Parts: sequence; structure tokens; C-alpha cells
Amino acid sequence: MTIQVLLFASYREMAGTSRLEVEVPEGSTVAAVVASLRERGGGLAALPTDPPVAVNRTWVPSDTALVDGDEVALLPPVAGG
Repeated sequence: MTIQVLLFASYREMAGTSRLEVEVPEGSTVAAVVASLRERGGGLAALPTDPPVAVNRTWVPSDTALVDGDEVALLPPVAGG
């Protein structure tokens, strides 16, 4: 199945793009998508194993199962003052 991955801020800089398509087996979880991205190497290898994630604009845990066409947004930590 095809998952759309949105990358923001430092994650976008790591990947060199703000959007990726990831092919994963049916029944894959958010954690599997993150692992797939990390395995691509380069800057993506530095992604945390369990970043904050939204699926279809709703915050979800990493064990959430995905369906074809889902949009997964990886949200880096933000610093404030």
C-alpha cells in the first residue's frame, strides 16, 4: 500500500523534501513507516524511532495500523522560550 509522508522543519531538511511516498505491506503501522524511512539512510537515518505523528491530521500512537492512501505527518520537537 502507498502512504503519503509529510515532513516538517528539521525532518524536511533531513530528507531534502517535504513529501515522500512510502510503499509498505498491508496492515503496516506508523512505526513500520518510520522504520522504512530510517532504512533509506542519508539524513532520514537520523529520524527518531518514535516521533510525534499525525495520521490524516489526528495525533496517533506509533502502533496505529494504516490503510492505503493514509497521510502520515512526522512532527519534529519544537523549542520555545
